[in-house]
Amino acid sequence: MNEMIEKPSTTVRLNKHLALNLGISRREADNLIDRGNVTINGAITTLGTRFNEGDKVAVDGKEIAAKTKYQYIALNKPIGYVCSRRQQGDSPTIYELLPESLHQLKTVGRLDRNSSGLIILSNDGDFTYHMTHPSFFKTKIYNVRLESALAPLHQQMISDYGVQLEDGPSKLQLERMNDVDRKSWIVTMHEGRNRQIRRTFGALGYTVLKLHRTNFGNYTLGDIKPGKFEIVDKI
Repeated sequence: MNEMIEKPSTTVRLNKHLALNLGISRREADNLIDRGNVTINGAITTLGTRFNEGDKVAVDGKEIAAKTKYQYIALNKPIGYVCSRRQQGDSPTIYELLPESLHQLKTVGRLDRNSSGLIILSNDGDFTYHMTHPSFFKTKIYNVRLESALAPLHQQMISDYGVQLEDGPSKLQLERMNDVDRKSWIVTMHEGRNRQIRRTFGALGYTVLKLHRTNFGNYTLGDIKPGKFEIVDKI
């Protein structure tokens, strides 16, 4: 008698599908499912659900079309651009620098309008979560130019003790960029609080004139020109 050969499953895990196509983490996808926001062919789903090709997956009644693959790009953001989809006042958005085929990608963290340098964009929600959540301690490196020379005492305060901000202490690793002056610094940090570097120096009376990110985790800006981008691999 011939033995039955079990065919490999062709079903897709629902939370993985949502993470890819919504640009969220699988944890966030599970939360959507658990709240009853997700349906398959009109029926509310539960955690751990799988579905077949051709089934209609919807979130809050809106069908989710499948994307082809995860994408990752590194962009050299110029000063004056904002990391949002909508223009803010007269400030253009970084999406104006990208072809329309990449407009569905989301920024992995942000840089403020007056900052420049490395921005990663992706549609991989799990990747974004691991790159930005404080528990993963992703190193970020910036070139910083101050309006006035940083006093040695303030350098020691920032590097060794930290500066108290309204949302908690801020400790940065500082390295002089040259031996000529004390205005130009290489700043290394592992957090990602809003405008943290500017606020840290500002708390001691210094104004940041230039803030340019060169490294984020395992990614480096390299020779990408301002306003240009490169497709990169997941590292």
